[in-house]
Amino acid sequence: MRSSTFILSAASVLTAAAAANVPAERHAMHNSFIDSQHLWGIRGGEASSSPQGSSAHDGAAAAAKNERLTTTKKSQSSLTSPTSKILDSVHAGGASPEDTAFIGSANSNALPSLQRSQKTLVDKTTQQRDVTNNNIRSSSEAPLPVATNQQNLAEAVEEMMAQRKQLEMEIERSSEQHPQDEQNNNDDDMSTTPTKKGPLKILFLSSDTGGGHRASAEALANQFQRLYPGTTYDLLDIWSDIDSSWPYNSIKDAYKSMSASPWKWRTLYHVSNTAVYAKFADLHSYYMNEGMIREKIEEYNPDVVVSVHPTMNYIPLFSIRKVAEKFDKEIPFFTVVTDFGSGHCTWFNKDVDRMYLASEPIKAIAQKRGGVPDEKIVMSGLPIRYDFAAQADAMGDRTTDEGKAHQQKIREELNIDPNKKMILVMGGGEGVGSLSSIVNELYAKLRTQGVDATICVVCGRNEQLKGDLETRCWDTVVSQSLNSYASLKSRVVTKLLSAHASRSRRIQAALDRAAAKAAKGRDVAEVPGNVDVIPLGFVKNMAEYMVAADVLVSKAGPGTIAEAAAVGLPIMVTSHLPGQEAGNVDIVLDGGFGDYCEDPETIALEIACWLQDSQLLDVMSKKAQAVGHPHAAEEIAQDIGDTTHDLMEKNKK
Repeated sequence: MRSSTFILSAASVLTAAAAANVPAERHAMHNSFIDSQHLWGIRGGEASSSPQGSSAHDGAAAAAKNERLTTTKKSQSSLTSPTSKILDSVHAGGASPEDTAFIGSANSNALPSLQRSQKTLVDKTTQQRDVTNNNIRSSSEAPLPVATNQQNLAEAVEEMMAQRKQLEMEIERSSEQHPQDEQNNNDDDMSTTPTKKGPLKILFLSSDTGGGHRASAEALANQFQRLYPGTTYDLLDIWSDIDSSWPYNSIKDAYKSMSASPWKWRTLYHVSNTAVYAKFADLHSYYMNEGMIREKIEEYNPDVVVSVHPTMNYIPLFSIRKVAEKFDKEIPFFTVVTDFGSGHCTWFNKDVDRMYLASEPIKAIAQKRGGVPDEKIVMSGLPIRYDFAAQADAMGDRTTDEGKAHQQKIREELNIDPNKKMILVMGGGEGVGSLSSIVNELYAKLRTQGVDATICVVCGRNEQLKGDLETRCWDTVVSQSLNSYASLKSRVVTKLLSAHASRSRRIQAALDRAAAKAAKGRDVAEVPGNVDVIPLGFVKNMAEYMVAADVLVSKAGPGTIAEAAAVGLPIMVTSHLPGQEAGNVDIVLDGGFGDYCEDPETIALEIACWLQDSQLLDVMSKKAQAVGHPHAAEEIAQDIGDTTHDLMEKNKK
């Protein structure tokens, strides 16, 4: 106990102080004082009966003192040591030091951050120390006894040892009266350090049909390696890594072709999203691929399997059960659904050990289409990269003074004007979509309405777009832009998109006011806005850019929406894949932290309206935070890891 160590050290100081008060001319008597400790063998108020015992005790006392000093140093180190740092960009087998991803402090159990836990621990320890210091001061208000002869010397030592014993009894009684304080200290210590359980061998099942599946797997892998040091993992793309036949060996190419043509994707999605088709696909895949899938899994011989892809939850689960039977051990199988608002029926296999979901709409589909029981469902949120959790903890509520100060700090670090509004425009890793037209309209509307702003455009790998934005004549863009608010009053497109989607009343009211203002000819500012356009390539520190932004403009990718919500960022959704991503749009609209629009001019008019209504932005930000789960990856990894370790212990018996 830290406070006990402090008391014992204080008592030793009292003893030394008494010795220092011995007059110089009585040097021999001072030596007798030192010898008397050996003769009495003082330890906790007990005396040794023989010189041999005193000598033995002298070594034991020294050892005890060293142990107390070591304990004290360790306690102080645990309070003052800097937070550990990890790299949130990992590849198969471990972290990659050459990556330039965000480096943040470790945070476990998904609830308090390391900094909050340390502060709590320091505060509680300081309170105990203050009580102890008061006891010491009250006990030492009387002058220390000074030995003038051998008899008085013995009396002085006995008096000091009695004081020491009394202090020990007081601290012991205090611990008995407040055991919860000590338990809380221990709990805080546990929440700031990785688990003491051993490393795991993890096999992720995924496919590169979109970047979100791999991103979720890597976010989870990062947390597994932090919580269970020494953990290794591999990502198995079954359809690419086995010698499968058509159509399985062409899935990735087919995805790229279909996703580029919305009507093709809509047809494929809805035809395949039926129980009859899913059963046929499972049977065909079983006879064509199960043996090869099982061989691949046997080669890795994992402790646990985690699926992050909808096509890898049926036949792979059957193969895992066969592998577990062969090795005579239990190998748990978990599904982490990486869709947000809607999901394909192939996600939901009721026979998996546990399923992690991001929203109530997804849960309803899992239970209705897959028959997944409640006890196997964990509402966790979508796993996202650790730097979003670190930024969310550092910023807190972005509508507060502290949150706004953190946002300004990040803007300065990114060389973005902290006094302007900032819009972050994204189109996916390839920089696709109508980004160019959206940026043109944003620039024209913001400048016309006198809004000072910075438009950061993530072009991804689209170098042609990046170069074009760097050389574009923006005066020409303004002169060619139209100005009409009529489209802001219509919700026909969204209503056709989904029967459940609807623009929030708060947003609609703001748009109505803007339309009324425009009707009176007051939508053009006397002083044009100062607008900058900053084209960006492939961004690795996306969490920082989302913190710096006031509004995000993006397609309806589930990972992007989850990341924006984690840092309380309002979002304008501009496109989506039919079927698969339609539910993600509903999450934004029903959550009240954004809107959906495909027309570039209407997008720009609405965002200009948002940026001129700070109260509206604050409301949307708070609603985004309510949907966000910045620590989802950590919570999922902790739950899977602990469950797996329990089964590993069972396998040993």
